[in-house]
Amino acid sequence: MEEAFKIDDPRLLKVVAHPLRVRLLGRLRAQGPATASELGRAVGESSGLTSYHLRELAKHGFIEEDPEQRDGRERRWRARHRYTSWDNLTLAASPEGREVLKVMHLRQVEAVARSVEAFDESEWPREVVDAVGMSDHLVMLPPEGVRELQERADDLVRELAARYAGADGAEQYHVWAGAFPYPKHPDHPQKEEP
Repeated sequence: MEEAFKIDDPRLLKVVAHPLRVRLLGRLRAQGPATASELGRAVGESSGLTSYHLRELAKHGFIEEDPEQRDGRERRWRARHRYTSWDNLTLAASPEGREVLKVMHLRQVEAVARSVEAFDESEWPREVVDAVGMSDHLVMLPPEGVRELQERADDLVRELAARYAGADGAEQYHVWAGAFPYPKHPDHPQKEEP
């Protein structure tokens, strides 16, 4: 599996921005090869619908047939890349690119929400419950500080994943890092000083 699929064409990113396609791709990346029927059951859709969207993902290079796990009756699909990346500046240069960037960011937030909703503390050991969660910070940074934060977070995730690969008690975790500017004109009125 290749590391990243770098996209600079908004039309190509739009292919994976479809809500079902992004979920199918995510499951193939996280859980390995699967058939349209298996994926359909996992996401609550028909195998015909999942099959159509899998073919679209394959047509645009996101997934491929898995030659190592052939199923005599049905194709097995696998992800071609560990993750999808894009350059915000390149895509933000056009209205279509800005639109698909917004959709992709919202798809990422939806994935966070699905993970939080699916997490049931009663199903996990105490040390997992104690370790998981989210935090948010409101900080003043210039753009280069935000870029550094993103890069260092990525580096740290890779370092820890390598260090703890195969460790006792290791589980698969979704880890997110993100930064967006606080609105300059919030919807709520600012409190005026007396």
